[in-house]
Order: sequence, then C-alpha cells, then structure tokens
Amino acid sequence: MAVYKCEACGMSIGTMTCGTCDQELDHGSITTDSGDEIQVSKCPDGHGMIKSPMCCGQDMTRTD
Repeated sequence: MAVYKCEACGMSIGTMTCGTCDQELDHGSITTDSGDEIQVSKCPDGHGMIKSPMCCGQDMTRTD
C-alpha cells in the first residue's frame, strides 16, 4: 500500500484510488512547458491524473 508522508510534520495519508475504476493511483511526474517537474498521481487505466498531495507547503513523499 502506498503512503504519502510529509517530511516537515510527519502527517501521512494512505492509498488514493481512481473514482472511475477504483485502481490505486501510480506516482509519477510531468514536466511543464517551462521545464518545471511536478509530482502527479495517475490512474493506471488512463482515466486522468492529479497533482500529488501537499502538506506544509511542499509535496508529500511517497513511501511503499
């Protein structure tokens, strides 16, 4: 099970799933047109992606 954890305060959240197919979201990243890398969570069945969770103003780190 994937867990996202905040390195600043220790808060964590559990598995996130796609609302369409109930599959666990895969961690990944995308690069914007300006060259910035953004952490995302993607549906493995291609139903879309979201920005990965944030806490304390920073991306949470995924641990398995």
